[in-house]
Amino acid sequence: MSRLLFDDEDYYFQINEALEDDKQFVLIIYDIVDNKKRIKFSKMLEGYGKRVQKSAFEAMLSSKSYNKLMEEIPKYVSVRSTEDSVRIYRITGKGKVISWGDTPEPEEDVILI
Repeated sequence: MSRLLFDDEDYYFQINEALEDDKQFVLIIYDIVDNKKRIKFSKMLEGYGKRVQKSAFEAMLSSKSYNKLMEEIPKYVSVRSTEDSVRIYRITGKGKVISWGDTPEPEEDVILI
């Protein structure tokens, strides 16, 4: 659904207090010049979170998942590259995502018993 007006999103920050110690919200942004490397990198990131813009992903990660992500990134992006860059912002606490334009719908976790 396309939203053209200002939108207040707070779905990522409604974290159960008991989970806050183990989970953290991360924003991953990247600029990778080579198409093949960029596609592989974005497919890897899809396993952790969801794409919110062409080169940006949001994810709610446990410490274990976060550490695994940190180990995987160098396999896709050389840390010595002068053209490529990856930035990860770890955001803790409560807050809101404020966006304009087209925004993805939040996905709810489905638990089957």
